Amino acid sequence: MGSFKEKLVRIFRDWMLVIGMAAGSGAYLIYHAIKPLHVAGPYLKYAAVHIQPILLFCMLFLTFCRIEPRQMRPHRWQGWLLLVQGGFFVAIALLLMLAPQLPLRMGAEAFMLCMICPTATACAVVTGKLGGDMAGVVTYTILINLLVAVLVPAMVPLIHPVEGLSFVTASAKIMAKVFPLLILPCLLAWLVRYLMPHVHAFLVKNTDIPFYIWACSLMLALLMSTRALVNSDEGLGVLLDIAIASAISCALQFWLGKIIGGAYGSKKDRITAGQALGQKNTVFGIWMGYTFLDPVVSVAGGFYSIWHNVFNSWQLYRARKENEK
Repeated sequence: MGSFKEKLVRIFRDWMLVIGMAAGSGAYLIYHAIKPLHVAGPYLKYAAVHIQPILLFCMLFLTFCRIEPRQMRPHRWQGWLLLVQGGFFVAIALLLMLAPQLPLRMGAEAFMLCMICPTATACAVVTGKLGGDMAGVVTYTILINLLVAVLVPAMVPLIHPVEGLSFVTASAKIMAKVFPLLILPCLLAWLVRYLMPHVHAFLVKNTDIPFYIWACSLMLALLMSTRALVNSDEGLGVLLDIAIASAISCALQFWLGKIIGGAYGSKKDRITAGQALGQKNTVFGIWMGYTFLDPVVSVAGGFYSIWHNVFNSWQLYRARKENEK
């Protein structure tokens, strides 16, 4: 009996991401199919929208507890990654400004959104599991969010002018989203590290807690992504364009990240840069899509969430098999 239980726990841990993805998508599809449940829809949406930031905050707080402040220093590969994300975003924005009737415009905007979307706050958890540098990913997460707060307000008005939305207003909106989920967990973790060392030691010992919190957050993210896809009014052709654009963007960024990180000769840098560039904060990307671009484009975040989590599941499975050998 004991061995069966251990085997079940191991299977559950090995396939945590797949289970979380299936549970999130399945939960919304069941809700959508059972009409009497729709009465509870507004309350369920309110709960999902407010629970996810709390989970992300806790996960990032626990991650910061494991990182010493002196470990958060810039690396050269981070500059190249910033150039990749910013360069693609600016180039496509200028192209759309000069050619507003560009064929497959929705796909181009979706690709642009996926390229500038910042690194996921959960990225450090996966990077740590894969053997990468958690501190390097967290440092890059802060840098790319600062770049997004500058580039998005500067470029988006060129292709989607919004009356009354100035550069300062748009930047403030982005920073208001970023600060509570990125800076506050960092400050709180450092306070606990220096003022409550016993509490800090206890939190650091439980290394798997952030991974399980991420699995719950992933379930909610896939639930909301499935909701966005099911409720989209666009035709199948537009959704297909957006799906393909997001898939190309996902594959390109993981590949470029690994190439750039690998150029510095370290396996750890290769893993870290690949995750930093490829794993995205898709919830934030969805918000940017319907706030600054065409609301339809926000669906790209839902598709990207599927692609990068499928790839992460495969990477984690492969890493476990290598460790067993």
